Amino acid sequence: MVKCIRQAWFEFRSEVGVYHALIMAGGSGTRLWPLSRENRPKQSLNLLAGRTMFQHAVERLEALFPVQRVWIVTRAGHINLLHQQVPGLNDQNFIVEPEGRGTAPAIGLAALHLYRHDQEAVMAVLTADHYIIDTERFLQALRAAEQAARQGYLVTLGIRPTGPATGYGYIEQGPCLGNAGDLMHFCVNRFVEKPDLENAIRMFQSGLFSWNSGMFIWQVQRVLEEFERQMPTFFTQLMEIGKSFGTPDYLTTIQRIWPQVAKQTIDYGVMEGARDVAVIPVEMGWSDIGSWSSLIGLLPADEQGNSVVGPHLGIDTQRTLVFGEKRLIATIGVHDLVIVDTEDALLVCSKTEEQRVKELVEHLKAIGRNDLT
Repeated sequence: MVKCIRQAWFEFRSEVGVYHALIMAGGSGTRLWPLSRENRPKQSLNLLAGRTMFQHAVERLEALFPVQRVWIVTRAGHINLLHQQVPGLNDQNFIVEPEGRGTAPAIGLAALHLYRHDQEAVMAVLTADHYIIDTERFLQALRAAEQAARQGYLVTLGIRPTGPATGYGYIEQGPCLGNAGDLMHFCVNRFVEKPDLENAIRMFQSGLFSWNSGMFIWQVQRVLEEFERQMPTFFTQLMEIGKSFGTPDYLTTIQRIWPQVAKQTIDYGVMEGARDVAVIPVEMGWSDIGSWSSLIGLLPADEQGNSVVGPHLGIDTQRTLVFGEKRLIATIGVHDLVIVDTEDALLVCSKTEEQRVKELVEHLKAIGRNDLT
């Protein structure tokens, strides 16, 4: 159970640190295969509005965070690709993971880097694969969350549900904690895993639940305390890495320790058992582009309900996503499909089965077809 009682050991400090933004950009987006690959991750793809997800993520922060306070955590192999998309970034903006170990280790590593620069820093953890229509509302929520974070809360942005979705985790809000800027923030009672339809309907109708956006705001010292309390083995590993910061041994130290770090998400590793967790529910036209179905809702549809990118000729085709790069895709008498065509692979699947694309990618790896992943 998430606790929201202020702890006596926390003392608010009069000296305030600087507000930083961290963009998580290390994933490969296997559920958007075959367009998304290990060497062409989904955040680098031009899926909407003529810009890549990564470009959108950086650009919508410009009014609040100068470029020197925008940090990117990613893999070494993705740095050149991301740097080309946002030339204003330099090497100092990137925090490199030797390999993916889940969101908790990535965030812990970034928090330690920021703590080294500014022990009073506040950190907004964001992702490179979210689509947000109302940028002003998003920035308003970030400003409000900073105020709550400076009071010692671990803050998460909750998305007001537009329906009983089963593809998102949920956050149950408790008592109101008052205003944070122009928005209300609430104690978090609990986090709920992706529900079945019956429970999703119940939670939606209650009005007490938000979708879990995966965006968090906190003081770096405060979240490091939670890592120490809840993930002590990882915290010890992190401190060993930290000792090598700024020395010639840093690279060899992190390369030696990082493969030993247990994989863990920030939700399981920290948030579900954390003290003083608050949620700010907000409406901002948010979508997590994690699968082809999530993209369908953002693309325009024709009279037959088809969403099309690229050349397509359809006869008696309904409610189908057609995403092509070069070749004409012709369809006759089909409905409720996802069709994605690339230079070396073609995906055809039912809309009801598109969540299994990740399973298909794992199968390709198992049979040694890494050239396609």
